[in-house]
Amino acid sequence: MKILICNDDGYQASGIVALYEALKAVADVEVVAPEQNNSAKSNALTLHSPMYVQTAANGFRYINGTPADCVHIALTGLLGYRPDLVVSGINNGANMGDDTIYSGTVGAAMEGYLFGIPAIAFSQTEKGWAHIDVAARRACDLVQQLIPSLEAVAHGVQPTFAPWLLNVNIPNLPDDQIQGVKVARLGRRHAAERVITQTSPRGEVMYWIGGAGPAKEAGEGTDFYATSNGYVSITPLQVDLTDHERLPFWAQTAAKLAQGTEK
Repeated sequence: MKILICNDDGYQASGIVALYEALKAVADVEVVAPEQNNSAKSNALTLHSPMYVQTAANGFRYINGTPADCVHIALTGLLGYRPDLVVSGINNGANMGDDTIYSGTVGAAMEGYLFGIPAIAFSQTEKGWAHIDVAARRACDLVQQLIPSLEAVAHGVQPTFAPWLLNVNIPNLPDDQIQGVKVARLGRRHAAERVITQTSPRGEVMYWIGGAGPAKEAGEGTDFYATSNGYVSITPLQVDLTDHERLPFWAQTAAKLAQGTEK
């Protein structure tokens, strides 16, 4: 098994170090991660400035780009092989509900998914890295469960295979306080908090994006509900943004527009 690890907190973050240490016992693992914190960069790619790959003392490679840049560069030439799995994280804080749209952690995993490789984004629900060793073990447990099916694909035993993308959030709890694992849908958040303004030393107004809003839709069945009750949440994601339910309505609108342009 060959696994590529990335994150959005940067190659020196405690989460990626813990994840690497856990996964290297069950697979051949390489790290290609951002040089600096790139939270909330989503799927952004750097197209108008050069990027450089450096190697840290521990063998991790890091790039002056976004999480998606790191996975993209790794898969299109840097690694020289196709990994069986792309894993992102462990993020310093939750990626639930609307967070997944903005998340660089999810963006890195999604980049692997877009290349046809199964991918998982791992996050802890609270910032601060409390019980990160537990989160890393739980992440490794999930990967180990998936290894047989991934190996079957790699060896051609299971030739037809659709890649999947999982978003996993792990409570910052001791191992004996984690209640189990639940598959959950994404919840929703309220709108973000008010923008923060400050005055620079030169008298200019500076703006800082406010914090994420509280959970809005957090009922049973959501990732918010699962993690708040001590469970690891697993949410399968997809990339298709098409509003399939409203396609007929917009088809009618398009037909009316077409009639109006007929001569």
